[in-house]
Amino acid sequence: MSRWRPDARERLERAALELFAAQGFAATTVPQITARAGLTTRTFFRHFADKREVLFGGDEIPALATRLMAEAPPSLDPMTLIVGALKTVAETRFEGRQAEIRERRAIIRSDQGLRERDLRKRAALAEAIRAGFVDRGVGTATAALVAELTVTVLYVALDEWLDPGGDRTLFEIITETFESLQTVLAFLPTGAATGPSGAATGPSGAATGK
Repeated sequence: MSRWRPDARERLERAALELFAAQGFAATTVPQITARAGLTTRTFFRHFADKREVLFGGDEIPALATRLMAEAPPSLDPMTLIVGALKTVAETRFEGRQAEIRERRAIIRSDQGLRERDLRKRAALAEAIRAGFVDRGVGTATAALVAELTVTVLYVALDEWLDPGGDRTLFEIITETFESLQTVLAFLPTGAATGPSGAATGPSGAATGK
């Protein structure tokens, strides 16, 4: 069998996912994956740095986020840009792959090392968004806040989308998640902060009241 088949990556991914599900991530070796796919270990490492990357796909999503932000019109405000970018990501990287992504999520949740890797991937995406906003002239605190909120909304929406029984698109759930966030933020006090005791504080930070 030729090592240069154009579907080599897909064959390796499918073989790896089947083995991870059947015998666990830790117990699965690269030679087992390549044997099941009918390919060589050399071919495997041409496509993946290690077996974890079968699940995480390298830096594809952070790189896409960086590109979308760089290409967006300078006049777009941060939230309009984010909503448009999430729509693109949802429709081009997730829709139509619900069963596969649900399978990957189950494998990641089954292994502590994979859960830690997933957290690092989330942090990498947040950093890419933060850096993109800073490059667009957004203040550092605002850039960091919007980046963290964006990643949180995306992953909360993903979890709901992957739960069985729903028929909404991922972007519909993302939109609803932003609406829920707006509802929560509406309860924040405006014009006055509160001190540790709950008393309103003035501009100097001193508690005010009767």
